[in-house]
Amino acid sequence: MNWNSNIAYAVGLITTDGNLSKDGRHMTFVSKDVSLVKLFKKCLKLKNKISNKTSGYSKGKGKYYFIQFGDVIFYRELLSIGLSPNKSKNIKNLLIPRKYFADFLRGHLDGDGNILVYNDPIYHNSRRLYLRFISASKLHIKWLQCQIKKLYGITGKIRSVPRAWILIYAKNESKILLRVIYYKQNLPFLQRKRNIIKDYL
Repeated sequence: MNWNSNIAYAVGLITTDGNLSKDGRHMTFVSKDVSLVKLFKKCLKLKNKISNKTSGYSKGKGKYYFIQFGDVIFYRELLSIGLSPNKSKNIKNLLIPRKYFADFLRGHLDGDGNILVYNDPIYHNSRRLYLRFISASKLHIKWLQCQIKKLYGITGKIRSVPRAWILIYAKNESKILLRVIYYKQNLPFLQRKRNIIKDYL
């Protein structure tokens, strides 16, 4: 795979919200946020049309936007790094170059993670900050925690919720990780999530 920031970010999105068809050729990326699908399309320089539907994708009710495309070579490259059809609960370690791990992580966060910022209910002059990565696979979330600790020296905590596992970083560790993920301006990222934490960058 010819890695760059855009490819690594798109791989992060595929890891969380993508699907590899069993036909060995087609891939689909789906999101409630049409701007994220447009960004995915731009990163991979796709010509395919973005479509929408109101049900049929596994994250509940409402409108979803998706793009489907066929590329045998890219499909095989995704298999070679550890992705597979029906990956949600079976995904484990992925082969992501260290140079582009921050871009992959940003895609992972934009796809299925979230950022929480709110006023501390006890100390009113203080704000809480949490960064959370989510996966249906315990092995994948443990791998993610291990890689982040190895590369950036922060640990986080893993918690289980119904049908998923969450890797959580509190304020001090989140600030370290956010500066890693948003390491410069001209990168692909979901603007609404970056806006939440702009004061910490």
